[in-house]
Amino acid sequence: MPSRLAISLSGTLSRRCQRLIIPSNATSITPFPYSFRRVGLCAKRGSIFDANYAAKWVSFRCKSTPKRSKVQKVQHHPALPHAELPEFLQSLRALGGTAPLALEFLILTATRTSETLNVVWDEIDMDKQVWVIPAARMKAEKEHRIPLSKQAMKILKIQMEDAGGDFVFPGRNENCPMSNMALLQLLKRLERTDITVHGFRSSFRDWVGETTHYPREVAEAALAHGIKDKAEAAYARGDLFTKRAKMMQEWADYVVENNRK
Repeated sequence: MPSRLAISLSGTLSRRCQRLIIPSNATSITPFPYSFRRVGLCAKRGSIFDANYAAKWVSFRCKSTPKRSKVQKVQHHPALPHAELPEFLQSLRALGGTAPLALEFLILTATRTSETLNVVWDEIDMDKQVWVIPAARMKAEKEHRIPLSKQAMKILKIQMEDAGGDFVFPGRNENCPMSNMALLQLLKRLERTDITVHGFRSSFRDWVGETTHYPREVAEAALAHGIKDKAEAAYARGDLFTKRAKMMQEWADYVVENNRK
């Protein structure tokens, strides 16, 4: 590790573990809320943490590493056609349990798997019906506000009744997040291995483009996609929250209410 690199890990991670999970060309390291407590509770194995797991809770920047978009081709995830979502959701609800609720919440909020499974109650404002994901947990490293539909709020209220830890969708241990594999296993149980969990974001994007009149920038803001054009981004200071709130409620009505028709 660089000799002048200033690292504040609150004394939680051992130096050996730091060497395992932090690249030698890292220029800054930012732990986010609950990170070290989560690692300690969920990944402690003897005196050394599981490095692969611990790495998920620490964000770092590497000065010599190019942006992923410049070295990787865009990967399209197999997605469910949005017209099939109401029927899919009906089958999902029939399974019962926390994992199906987590997947439904992911669909309603058009979020990524890690964003949904690692959500903690401190990120949720039940009164204002807003979910604020801190920058450290976002792919674009920018805070993301998500307006919560009535249907998404209903799921949160269900989870709150049995809440015993920080996580909204806990794993077997209430102090640990649910495993990514839990959602993949749901798709297998539903015999839908032809689609991916991430693909539901594409389902949402297709619905916006094909069935609504919302501008592209509103849909992209809902997905927390940054504006690629630097000149345009310089003038786009807001997050279009009000418009997104209306759009996300219409999305939830489309997905959920159609089950009753």
